[in-house]
Amino acid sequence: MSNELQMGNSLQDVTQNKNLRAKDTEPPNVTVILPAYNEEISIGSVVLRTKKYSHRVIVVDDASSDHTVDVAEMAGAQVIRNPTAKRNELSLKKGIEAASDSDIIVMMNLGVCHDPGLIPRMIAPIKDGDFELSVGVCFSKLQSSENVLKLNNKNTESRPIGFVAFSKNCLSKIDISQISLFSMRSLINSAQRCDVKVLHIDIQEEHEASLFRAYKIGVVVPAYNEERLIQETIDNIPAYVDKIYVINDGSTDRTAEIINSMTDPRVVPIHHEVNKGVGAAIINGYKQALADEMDLVAVMAGDNQMDPYQLPKLIMPIIEGKADYAKGNRLLSREMRQGMSPWRAFGNGMLSMLTKIGSGYWNIADPQNGYTVISKYALETIDLDSIYTYYGYCNDILLKMNAFGMRVVDVTMPARYGSEKSKIRYGKYIRKVAPMLFKGFLWRLRMKYMVLDFHPLVLFYFASMILVPLGLIFGLWIVLEKLIFHGPVSQNYPLLFVFTFLVGMQLLFFAMIFDMQANKSNYSKMA
Repeated sequence: MSNELQMGNSLQDVTQNKNLRAKDTEPPNVTVILPAYNEEISIGSVVLRTKKYSHRVIVVDDASSDHTVDVAEMAGAQVIRNPTAKRNELSLKKGIEAASDSDIIVMMNLGVCHDPGLIPRMIAPIKDGDFELSVGVCFSKLQSSENVLKLNNKNTESRPIGFVAFSKNCLSKIDISQISLFSMRSLINSAQRCDVKVLHIDIQEEHEASLFRAYKIGVVVPAYNEERLIQETIDNIPAYVDKIYVINDGSTDRTAEIINSMTDPRVVPIHHEVNKGVGAAIINGYKQALADEMDLVAVMAGDNQMDPYQLPKLIMPIIEGKADYAKGNRLLSREMRQGMSPWRAFGNGMLSMLTKIGSGYWNIADPQNGYTVISKYALETIDLDSIYTYYGYCNDILLKMNAFGMRVVDVTMPARYGSEKSKIRYGKYIRKVAPMLFKGFLWRLRMKYMVLDFHPLVLFYFASMILVPLGLIFGLWIVLEKLIFHGPVSQNYPLLFVFTFLVGMQLLFFAMIFDMQANKSNYSKMA
């Protein structure tokens, strides 16, 4: 998809220029400039692939401390060295000056994109004579600071510039010393002032496809009585997904028939004869994905509540090695929760608190958000057959992940609701899930702090579990004995009650603090 921002000459002028270009059969001389800083691992392959699309490759090295320069030269690039570190703009402008004899100059921002295969898309509008400057924006990596902007309802949709392509004519009009090469506003304003025809190209989809090409990505889609939305859900799953495991969990409507009639070759239909629960459906999908050796596996419900646009944000933390499990979080702000009923938001908040304590992931929220991506390593590590098979499966997975030291990332995203109605009844749900969480909490303490390692916090937790209830029961007995039964109560008993209760609470707080410190490296939040 592209968004044209054409300025300057009239359509007639553009047509004339295009015709003139068509008459010129000689291919334009293209130079690609690669700004680099400590890119020794990737710069060689990038230069070699870039040469396929250009006559010359210039690597502008920004005082790298590794072997970037040597590798780039061995790959056949011309290298311009900048002796001062981290002066990217100045270095790039030196590169443009060195390539001033070229018909087209392309800058590829290695901090954003490493795929030279997108270069033809950037230079095509210039080769055709329709435009003099093209700017390509790519997929934006997650920044934790964006949570603050979202919390304040600020726009965070600006995406990084991955490519800028100049025609020779453009460079004769624009004074590059006066512009910021990685600022869309600066480039557009300069183009307007200098009467340059500029094209803004959104290459997010192509960039995502190039990023994810090296990985096998599966999506598990649990479906129970989703005849209205299952086809729409599957149709919206991005093309970079390799396999879609659609699990019909004993539906009584036409869901099974629709799944069997799907023509998408990526679809792997799995049918349960009876309804086993959403957790069981997802676990079954996970097992099939493992059998197919998927590197990453997402979960997207069959009711089309999960926006495919958000999927790359869940995938990237795992590809970058920052997490083993990424999950959505819709509870950051009122705007994010738009469409969520107050009762549902309250129930979700209650479960968030219980899951924080139970799982040890103290910074996560919205544990009921089923929009997740898990790594192959995590799937191979946890015992899938031990996962809770109903709606509390997502809480149980977090318990298991924490016990084995897995890293979890919260990815902030807005809630998305359509005409579908949630099947979760929070009153019944909390009553059912809370005992499972407590049981899982005890299992986590034993496995994490006694079997796999040892930490005294487990003693604090167990002591508090005895002293706090004992103190409360003793205090209740004192009140009943004094006010209802009018029996004798020693003056020391109230003091003993306060002492027992406060010591128990103090041990509980100490245990929580130690638990937070022990798990600090296992979670983070991203926008």
